[in-house]
Amino acid sequence: MPHPYRDVVIAGVYNTPQARQLEGHDSESITFDAAVGALADAGVKPAEVDAVIGAHAQELVLGLRLGPCTRLPWQLGIPIVLEGADLVASGRADVVLVAAGGASMYSDRTSTAPWTRPANEFVVGYGLFTAAEFALMARRHMVMHRTTPEQMATVAATIRNNGHVNPDAVYYGRGPFTPADILASRMVADPFHLLDCAMTSEGGCALVLTNADRAADFSSPPVWILGGGSDSYGPAYQIAPAWDLVGRSDVPAGYVGRTAARHTFAAAGLHPGDVDVAELYDPFSFEIIRQMEAFGFCNDGEGGAFVAEGNIGPGGRLPVTTDGGTMSYSHAGINAQQLQRVIRAVEQLRGTCATSQVDGASVALCSNGGSGALFTDVLLLGTERP
Repeated sequence: MPHPYRDVVIAGVYNTPQARQLEGHDSESITFDAAVGALADAGVKPAEVDAVIGAHAQELVLGLRLGPCTRLPWQLGIPIVLEGADLVASGRADVVLVAAGGASMYSDRTSTAPWTRPANEFVVGYGLFTAAEFALMARRHMVMHRTTPEQMATVAATIRNNGHVNPDAVYYGRGPFTPADILASRMVADPFHLLDCAMTSEGGCALVLTNADRAADFSSPPVWILGGGSDSYGPAYQIAPAWDLVGRSDVPAGYVGRTAARHTFAAAGLHPGDVDVAELYDPFSFEIIRQMEAFGFCNDGEGGAFVAEGNIGPGGRLPVTTDGGTMSYSHAGINAQQLQRVIRAVEQLRGTCATSQVDGASVALCSNGGSGALFTDVLLLGTERP
């Protein structure tokens, strides 16, 4: 049976400038800039686009004069990339533009991302803000497996140093950081110090998917979708997450993403050991340790030791979040900062990363979400056609 995405390629990617605040932009305008940039990177004319996905899909259809055009005004990074791939694979579209952006968002309580503070009785009444939700999951893992703050600080220092050397990162030049620097920053939600946490920023990004017949016309080498999937245990940021929550399987919510990763590797005919670089979503330092275990890069309870041994840094066994992630590169909007994991993976596989390029990378794993949000999405990309 042929692979469902055998004829689908990612042909173009683009990140706009990222900043703590982007003067002169709103979310729609920065998304428009990202869309134009991705089309240029792919060498695709706007008139060739016949499907657009993203929160501002309808505005892009009008602004770029794409109609009649399929438009899906959806959010969340990896799932809409997979939806775009489905459109191409099924023949419902030839060229799909996926775009997102966030700007003019932080006029109130700027240190907390607005999409993580819904007004409901379990958040407002009890102070259950995002860092506290993820801290509950981290603390449970610490109790079960003796994971330490120092191990989490190693993760944070590694990712922040990736951003420190990346000229495109919002926090470029802010380091270098040591684990001791992370632990010396103020406590936000035990066990998370300030530098264990993602920042807030603004920016846009976009990518273009199309069919493989066009691959010969691209200026950049095509990147192939090898597999992907999503896990959820409930609504994000509305109830207190519990590590031991289970549903129809014995995989607990603490390892959300495990089932999706297993299906993804099976679809690709690959194993965790085949991955060269992991562009993992990094809302908090512990999430990288958790994902190492959930995705099968090490055994349960061994994630802390795995990162402490230097495996996730430049030159390590599995370099992680190589642009600086949400801790240092950008944390722009609910959708953009998730799509940026995919864009960085594409750049790694093309060999075009200005910093932290993994030599000879041919398979990249991307992720979105996390245990505190009760969902995780997984995407596997490669340089070889599936």
